[in-house]
Amino acid sequence: MKIFTNDAIRRIFEHTIKVEGISMLDMMERAASAVTLEIMSRWRTSKRIVVFAGPGDNGGDALAVSRMLFEQGYNPEVYLLNVKSSHLSNCCSANRDRLYQLEGIDYTEVTETFIVPELDENDVVIDGLFGSGLRTPLRGGYTTLVQNINDSGAYVVSIDMPSGLFSEWNAQVDRRNIIKADLTLVYQFKRLAFFFAENAQFIGECKVLDLELSQEAIADIPTDTYLIEQEDVHEMIVDRNPFSNKYDNGSIFLVAGSYGMMGSAILAARGAMRSGAGLVTVHAPREGYLPLQTAVPEVLFEPDSHSYVTSSIELHHQYSVVAIGPGITTSDETLDALDTFLKSCRHPCLLDADALNCICRRPILLRSIPKGSVLTPHTHEFDRLFGAHQTDEDRLKKAINDARLYDITIVLKGHYTMTIRPDGKIYINSSGNAGMATAGSGDVLTGVIASFIAQGYSPDLGVVLGVYIHGLAGDIAAQEHSEYGVMAGDIADNLGRAIKLARK
Repeated sequence: MKIFTNDAIRRIFEHTIKVEGISMLDMMERAASAVTLEIMSRWRTSKRIVVFAGPGDNGGDALAVSRMLFEQGYNPEVYLLNVKSSHLSNCCSANRDRLYQLEGIDYTEVTETFIVPELDENDVVIDGLFGSGLRTPLRGGYTTLVQNINDSGAYVVSIDMPSGLFSEWNAQVDRRNIIKADLTLVYQFKRLAFFFAENAQFIGECKVLDLELSQEAIADIPTDTYLIEQEDVHEMIVDRNPFSNKYDNGSIFLVAGSYGMMGSAILAARGAMRSGAGLVTVHAPREGYLPLQTAVPEVLFEPDSHSYVTSSIELHHQYSVVAIGPGITTSDETLDALDTFLKSCRHPCLLDADALNCICRRPILLRSIPKGSVLTPHTHEFDRLFGAHQTDEDRLKKAINDARLYDITIVLKGHYTMTIRPDGKIYINSSGNAGMATAGSGDVLTGVIASFIAQGYSPDLGVVLGVYIHGLAGDIAAQEHSEYGVMAGDIADNLGRAIKLARK
């Protein structure tokens, strides 16, 4: 699914209106009808509903919803904020005139000082102040209104966007002045801002309302941001050649594990094998031989000269993919081995976990990472690599910049794992759950991504596919064990089931 900017969404609306031969006011009726039906499905006519409408088209939506609710037996209290007789949009003005024609509706047009009505936890507030039409941060009396609504305890429904929140970037916004919605009814598309952890408090439950916008426009208008869902993955996965052998399914050289941390190597190896890799060779300290061969006898073991840590990384054969990092520690010997390898490597590789932590110890190594490589940091690893950041939004901006600077792909792991390519394209993952926030989950992901690339998927496709399948395996595991009981091994065990489910 494409994630569009506000400007692109406006073009899609305009194209739909033109093709269907309708007016903007007709489209507003369609949107308001969808919002009204959702509200009616949740609350009875006896529920106190207070509507706050702004002077723009979002306010027009709110006024149209108020009219429709009134016609269905509800008694909404409606406030149109037209302070100092600010200019109403044409659609907002038209819907105000339609309200005038309703006898008995509780409607107030605020043009002077406004005393906010008493609200409490028993009430429903419909936020139609500004939505996605906001151009500058809220100020003046609107900030007081927003803060009163947020403090009231009322259940807040925001139309399209919580007022005060921008659809993409919010670094310059005072977060005290954003509506904290319990339910956001967004038109047709989720927005980029919805996928940042710091904005979850404002969005609440998010439901996408299908307004039947032009599929032609949706297909034709470009974007750099995509939400990866099952139908996308279904189209990515190719059938296996029944005459293939293990060499056709790719070979992985996995540098992982150390004394006391061989579990990382085991989990990464299982992730690779369970997602279809033909051959996996694990390079690990000599002491790792017994645990690895016992837990994953399907993989080959290549011992390092050191008994406890990795002290050298050398390729003695050709491999489809080289993956380095899970559990290798950041010892001086390992850091020197990684330094030597990266400076001599001429092919893209996959770097995770302690490989990234080693680079943090020697930041100049960022410039030695082979072009086209894939880095898979979680939040703390990312901040250690690229500098401290306070928000997911800031991390994404930095990732976009540095993926281009170093010509690498960055997989920024989190609730919505984001894959950022050097060309600026962003792929947001939709699978996975909170139960996957557990030790070893990232090690499994390393194996899965390496496996899909080894099988012949292009690196950008293999990364996106691996992230989704990994999350889907976690969802399957959570169904059996609950989010509290999921362990990394459960994710690895369900990778085959996840691939099977994604292909349906």
